[in-house]
Amino acid sequence: MSENPYPAEELVGDIDDGTMPGNIETLAGHVVGRKIVSVEKDASVHIDLWGTGRGTLLTLDNGKQVILENTSDCCAFTEVENVILHLDKIDHVITGVGTTEEFERWHIYADLGDVVELEVGWSPGNPFYYGYGFDIQVRDIPEAQK
Repeated sequence: MSENPYPAEELVGDIDDGTMPGNIETLAGHVVGRKIVSVEKDASVHIDLWGTGRGTLLTLDNGKQVILENTSDCCAFTEVENVILHLDKIDHVITGVGTTEEFERWHIYADLGDVVELEVGWSPGNPFYYGYGFDIQVRDIPEAQK
């Protein structure tokens, strides 16, 4: 595995309670060692208990989809605002996930550079009364999408 080009960010004070680094770790656990086949921003995603929501779907080469579900709880939120794809330039296995700009730019990278960049808007709201951070889920690709 290549060295992480994005040193771990640390936010001080009442900005983050560990939710954002936890999201990065969870996402990395699902994508490292895989290739991303496609990315769909602002997709309608099924949420087990609550029906549907909006999120970003990362379709992997192993027949799985990683869902980054946007969240909103009063004045706290987390959402993918923009996706910058480099899939056509870097067709390599993911080696890590890192962030810059105080967790507002997420880098899913391989040995030759970023495969996907996510511009993320987020706020803990009234720290830490409300929930924020992505709800990250993994599912098999639905039959209708195969």
